[in-house]
Amino acid sequence: MSLARDERKALVDLMTELGPDAPTLCGTWSTKDLAAHLAIRERRLDTAPGILLPVFTKWTEKVQADYAHKAWSELLDLVRTPPFWVQPIDDLVNSSEYFVHHEDVRRAQPDWEPRPYDERREKVLWKVLPFTARMTYRSSPVGVTLVRPDGDHVVVKQGANGVVITGEVAELVMLAFGRDEVRVEYSGDADAVQRVRSLNRSV
Repeated sequence: MSLARDERKALVDLMTELGPDAPTLCGTWSTKDLAAHLAIRERRLDTAPGILLPVFTKWTEKVQADYAHKAWSELLDLVRTPPFWVQPIDDLVNSSEYFVHHEDVRRAQPDWEPRPYDERREKVLWKVLPFTARMTYRSSPVGVTLVRPDGDHVVVKQGANGVVITGEVAELVMLAFGRDEVRVEYSGDADAVQRVRSLNRSV
């Protein structure tokens, strides 16, 4: 199985277990809201502009709300089985999406712990990390370097007074996608570290 398919299945299994009203790390969204988001992302391409462009946001929110009113089992089936056009490009467009949203549900639960190290998962996510992190750290007033435990690293923002963030690749990806429920270590000047930690890292 590919990472995207593994994460999709694991996410649907977890949402099935927790039900439609469980919390997530996606602001006020419940698992039902998250499932609706994932369903329209692949099945209602007319809602895509609203994810990035405020002028279209109301339409996207309306369609998502409509999907959220579907029966929970129907909504999960829509997430479980991607449309035919998605399947050939599933890994390309969905590996990080489903990994992050799976973790959004996992890490919103009490006493969560990072999953065991998985070499294949880390390899895929490491390829995703530079593009995403350079986008979400673009407004940093200081340099930012992300380092994994083996010392390999990526500079995501050039600049003086740099901050180094060290963690497993999965943790760095969650951080780059704007999540704070992560296990990482910061090093650098205390003021610079605080400025980096307080950045808005919205994708």
